[in-house]
Amino acid sequence: MIDHYLNVRKRSEEICAPLKHEDYNAQVALHASPATWQLGHTTWFFEEFILSKYHDDYQQYRNDCSFIFNSYYNNVGDRTKRDERNEIDFSIEEVYHYRKYVDKHIELLLKFDCSEEALHLIEIGLNHEQQHQELLLTDLKFMLSQLKPDGCYKDGGSLVLSINKEDGWISINEGVYEIGFNDEGFCYDNELRRHKVYLHNFEISKALVTNGEFIQFIEAGGYEDFNLWLDEGWTWVQREKISSPLYWQKIDREWHNYTLGGLKKINSDEILCHVSFYEAAAFAEWKTMRLPTEFEWEIASEQLNWGQRWEWTNSAYLPYPNFKKAPGALGEYNGKFMINQMVLRGASGATSPNHSRNTYRNFFHPHFQWQFSGIRLAR
Repeated sequence: MIDHYLNVRKRSEEICAPLKHEDYNAQVALHASPATWQLGHTTWFFEEFILSKYHDDYQQYRNDCSFIFNSYYNNVGDRTKRDERNEIDFSIEEVYHYRKYVDKHIELLLKFDCSEEALHLIEIGLNHEQQHQELLLTDLKFMLSQLKPDGCYKDGGSLVLSINKEDGWISINEGVYEIGFNDEGFCYDNELRRHKVYLHNFEISKALVTNGEFIQFIEAGGYEDFNLWLDEGWTWVQREKISSPLYWQKIDREWHNYTLGGLKKINSDEILCHVSFYEAAAFAEWKTMRLPTEFEWEIASEQLNWGQRWEWTNSAYLPYPNFKKAPGALGEYNGKFMINQMVLRGASGATSPNHSRNTYRNFFHPHFQWQFSGIRLAR
């Protein structure tokens, strides 16, 4: 457990290693938190929920860490405003020192006196940090695309180069199927409880939509045809003047996109990335098909090559039958967000190793493009 803990913690710092000093605290949007804050927030999680309760002699690193690094836990107390996370009174050097301080005490706890309850909370903390590792990459990409001429994170750092290995369709027969986590090991509370659903006959594509297919949608006037769009999606397109996936731009009549490896010419065969639910739904309408529900996706997943992109589903993010929130602050982790968001399934090239499973329920508001999100069609 100590090795696992240290390896997860080390990876967060490895992700940030290519950054220049000024990059750590840059914040260019409300939804994209600075790296300094994220490195501190994931550390505060272990301090607040584990060390302060299970380490008898623990002294807090600073008495204002909770105010600075609390994200949305109302049970814990007041916190820094989300749009002011770039103004925290914590240098990146001190954040790294904070991380070492907390790591040392977690190691001591694991070596000498760690209850089953504390072990479970450490496991939650590690999975929480792995979530933030993907957010570090998505937020850094968004920030660098706004502030750097070519948006480059590091040479060869692109995570959008994957190509479909299969094509065709998978047929699933109608019937009653079981959904939800039912295995050994860790899962989030929103993957519970396992329950039955009825599915009609459907087919689901073995391949994800490619850049070339989406270029055809653009050239056919997809962003100008209101008939293809959900009403809120059409309002979003008009208000924000959306005309392509995030990071795309035309240079000398050829499509290019920002990648973590810099500005690159788009490869038509590569799998589409950085589209919103609204765009996914409009593309599916244009193809006279639809997006799969999250239940269809889960049942078909054993026959799919998934993991290249987070895949938008046509399912609202809602609780499963008999879902229960944990008491206290950790009960705020998932349950209170079950409103006005859509479910994505799978994983992406930015997902941390060993942090994906076919019952995992990711969720975002339908207008967000900055995640490594793509499209799989159903009919």
